[in-house]
Amino acid sequence: MTHPDTLRRGATERLPRAFFARPVLEVAPELLGCHVTHAGVTVRLTEVEAYAGQVDPGSHAYRGPTPRTRVMFGPAGFLYVYFTYGHHWCANLVVGHEGSASAVLLRGGEVVAGHKLARARRPGIPQRDWARGPGRMGQVLALGRDETGRDFCRPPIGEPVDLLVTGPDVDADRESIRTGPRVGVSGPGGDAQVFPWRFWLDGEATVSAYRPGVVRQRRRPVGA
Repeated sequence: MTHPDTLRRGATERLPRAFFARPVLEVAPELLGCHVTHAGVTVRLTEVEAYAGQVDPGSHAYRGPTPRTRVMFGPAGFLYVYFTYGHHWCANLVVGHEGSASAVLLRGGEVVAGHKLARARRPGIPQRDWARGPGRMGQVLALGRDETGRDFCRPPIGEPVDLLVTGPDVDADRESIRTGPRVGVSGPGGDAQVFPWRFWLDGEATVSAYRPGVVRQRRRPVGA
C-alpha cells in the first residue's frame, strides 16, 4: 500500500521515519520523484535499486553485519555510504525494520537545485550526467565516508539541516515506473527473474544504462 506521505503532490516536507520503516520493495519505487538534498545540491531521484539484507545475495549485508555495514542493521532513516572501484562513493538510504539491513541505492537523478555547485563538482560533464549513476550521484551531492551513519530523518540538534529527503514532486508519474535487473550485480543477486529490483522513471534522460554483472576472475601468477 502506498504510504500517505507519497501522495502529497509537490510536497517539500522532510519524509518521516515511518515512510522508510517499511519493506524495501515498497519504499524503493515510492522514492522516485523525491528529492535528496546535501551540501547545497538537490537531486530529483529518477532511478533506484532495492537491496534486502541477509535474504539478498546482492546485498553487502548478505553475510551479516560488519564494521562497514553495521548501520544497515539499525533503524530506518540513516545513510550508508560505501567506496567502490577505487574512486566512487555510493549512497544508500537504510529502510525497513531494525535488523533487516535493507537499503535503497541512489542510482540516478536530475539536479534541480544548486547547479553552480554541481557544475563545479562535475566539471566538463554534460548536465544530464551530473548524477547519472551512483558514483556520480555521490560526487555531485558531496557524500563520502563522513556521511555514513547520518540521520536524514532528524538532524542533530544544533547542526545545520543539510541532509534531507523530501517529496515526491509533481512530475513523478507512478504509471511511468519500470522495473528490471540491478546494474552490475553478478551471481545469484543478478538473476533478473528473482531480483528485478531496479526501479526507474521511463523516459528520463538521467537514468543510467543497464550493464550486467561480470564475475571477476583472480589473475593467476605468471608461471603458475
